[in-house]
Amino acid sequence: MRVAAMAGLVAGFFKVTYLGKVPTTGMQFLSGCTEKPVIELWKKHTLAREDIFPANALLEIRPFQVWLHHLDHKGEATVHMDTFQVARIAYCTADHNVSPNIFAWVYREINDDLSYQMDCHAVECESKLEAKKLAHAMMEAFKKTFHSMKSDGRIHRDSSSEEVSQEMESDDG
Repeated sequence: MRVAAMAGLVAGFFKVTYLGKVPTTGMQFLSGCTEKPVIELWKKHTLAREDIFPANALLEIRPFQVWLHHLDHKGEATVHMDTFQVARIAYCTADHNVSPNIFAWVYREINDDLSYQMDCHAVECESKLEAKKLAHAMMEAFKKTFHSMKSDGRIHRDSSSEEVSQEMESDDG
């Protein structure tokens, strides 16, 4: 399926260059927590590219899931897709010193033995505005997911969605 056709199917596709993922440590995710992993991914990316690295993925943020559609070398067809559960995203931001066009998120990956690891994923967007739009879309997806989980009884603690949205807001402006 061509990119144009895919983008026409559902609003909310963002053309990005996937920079990769690196493990991250810590359990408190505050402003600046993605800076070190993003710098590592950015360095690997800039060393690997010969000239202008074209967008190699489409990122789609929905309530409950984020889909990363990896594209072929021509940027036309989906080769495969990674799925991220919104409820397992610990933090996201579009505010990085290395490049304002980078959007990153910290994801709790569950291993086969039921242990977990925290990975920082990053994408380069076409502009700073696109990165900010991704951060806003992620915040909205998290609010909807949290609200649904709370109303379904999957979250039992006494938290309001306002408190959670304040926790989710980063220094993206």
